[in-house]
Amino acid sequence: MADKGWTPRVNIRQPNIVIAVLDDVGFADLSCFGSDYEMPFSESMAKNGTRFNNFHVTAVCAPTRACLFTGRNAHSVGVGNIAEWAQKDQPGYNGWIRQDAATMAEIFAQQGYYTSGCGKWHMTPLEDQNGTGPFDHWPTGRGFDHW
Repeated sequence: MADKGWTPRVNIRQPNIVIAVLDDVGFADLSCFGSDYEMPFSESMAKNGTRFNNFHVTAVCAPTRACLFTGRNAHSVGVGNIAEWAQKDQPGYNGWIRQDAATMAEIFAQQGYYTSGCGKWHMTPLEDQNGTGPFDHWPTGRGFDHW
């Protein structure tokens, strides 16, 4: 039998991962970054987790989410704006994440994680935002087990 060239992971405990996205919050609004606001939960998460301070946000929510969920520039994955303002003739402005751009939920699922999200997604084409689908641009179509 040929050598696999890699050693599979055995019984390695994977860390829990929690990502919180807040709209309309500035860098200096969080107490863990020096604000005077008392925010004990965010303080606890910052103290016991990982704080990121080198990031990119956009003027509207969906492109920021696309950057976070894919780790790539929003325009390069098709979300240069929110779905309501999509310009389907412009590749960077489709309003949904291209199918060839993996989301972190899809990557985590490949590593055995159960993925769940809540709140605003805002990256589904308007014509698909109903109970009949198609559902491939919904969060559960992009790697999330539950939304």
